[in-house]
Amino acid sequence: MSEARLPRGSAAPEQLWRDALGAQLRRMRLERAERLEQTARRAGISPQYLSEVERGRKDASSEMISAILGALDSTLVEALTRITHEVGTAPHRVIDIGSVRGAGSDVMRSGAAGPVVSLAA
Repeated sequence: MSEARLPRGSAAPEQLWRDALGAQLRRMRLERAERLEQTARRAGISPQYLSEVERGRKDASSEMISAILGALDSTLVEALTRITHEVGTAPHRVIDIGSVRGAGSDVMRSGAAGPVVSLAA
């Protein structure tokens, strides 16, 4: 699994984009009951490369992502919607940046776990 960094104020690592995308691509491929070789051939890439993308080992270019999604008869919008739905179930905390300025990093370390959504001051 790829190394994830801890967002400020979070006790759990935040999932990396390549991990979320790769897992979603794998689910989409398996929903079609396809083997790596079948999807990779249609996408014009090697099965090894597709496997690395699915496991979050490679940051695929936008062209490669488009080719893989095309091979899965899907779109970027559909994949992003599915990822957003899955990631969106995690708890979030909102911090008004205006109230944090000058308060030091202790404010950012306290609070509930989950991604931080900041509001511009």
